Amino acid sequence: MVPPLHGDTTILDKPEMWLGKSIEEIVNYRLSLVRGVSNIDIHSTSGKYIESLQELAMTSKSVESEATFEKTPIADIEQEKDLGLDTDSAPFGPVASLKTFKTSSSLSVDQRLENVYYDKDLRAAEGIVNLYQGGVEVSRICRVLSIGMLGLQTNRRLVPTKWSISATDDVISASLIKEIETFPTIDFFEVYKFTHLGNYYSVILIPDDIWGFEMQEAWYDNNGNLGVGIDFENANGLDHYPSIAGAYFAARLGVAEHLFKVRHKAAALILREIRPEYVMPLGVWQIREGIRKALDGEAKRFDNFQNALSFACVNLSISKNEWIRNTKIYKNTKEQMRITDFFNRQL
Repeated sequence: MVPPLHGDTTILDKPEMWLGKSIEEIVNYRLSLVRGVSNIDIHSTSGKYIESLQELAMTSKSVESEATFEKTPIADIEQEKDLGLDTDSAPFGPVASLKTFKTSSSLSVDQRLENVYYDKDLRAAEGIVNLYQGGVEVSRICRVLSIGMLGLQTNRRLVPTKWSISATDDVISASLIKEIETFPTIDFFEVYKFTHLGNYYSVILIPDDIWGFEMQEAWYDNNGNLGVGIDFENANGLDHYPSIAGAYFAARLGVAEHLFKVRHKAAALILREIRPEYVMPLGVWQIREGIRKALDGEAKRFDNFQNALSFACVNLSISKNEWIRNTKIYKNTKEQMRITDFFNRQL
């Protein structure tokens, strides 16, 4: 994707800079990018065209680039039809088949990305974690994974954007979850909230020695019917691809980052209410950034799950009973006795 603009255009394709922006502003950023498409085999991770994109992905700042198209770029009608299905990626602007593409000969390369790119013996998951630990933004890691820059030489592939986003969030959060297993448990139920772009988030951290994570999404359709999406994992991890797709992994990353930062472990329940003002999908970046922002705020602490859940549901239009009806983590906490609880009673 290239913008028909000069100067620093970083914000147009960097979701980490979009928090606090309106839907209109974000859509305008994306509509400013013209998307060139070309049919390429997923195993073709080399060649002049792909290598130009890879060099561009490694740059540390905006660079001059030039693209010519087979036809005048127009709005991608098929994408518009699919907007309700593919919510992982941010919107795109006009699209056309690419004829030629070239970048400036003077590129300032990010050494962190270059090192991982040229390490052909480093597995993709290890490369993702290394880049994250080195301070590279999630959006940039997704990009280099998508254009076949990570992994063992023989295993490198081009990856669809939505898959690269989910994979990046999944790999990083799984790595952090392993780290937090050794930390002490939080002492109280903690509730954090944040609202943006018509999305209302409540995050409940649950004092538990064993990892558990659940995310619920709920909304009312145009006919007033309640729609709900929910996925849950215990310490054994997720045993299926989440029904709420990339939203699950994006939210899990936000929680795992927070627990790693505060050096504590907990289980977590996330409630996401989607209001009508969220007029079009903007991508799972807004979930990742929304959860990060919520957990950067001040926690409200409670002695029990009931009170924590009651507070979490304040300002949500969907009732507490509806959220409870679908939750697994709440029922597990209320109904199941841990082995450690049994032993404690015997002491």
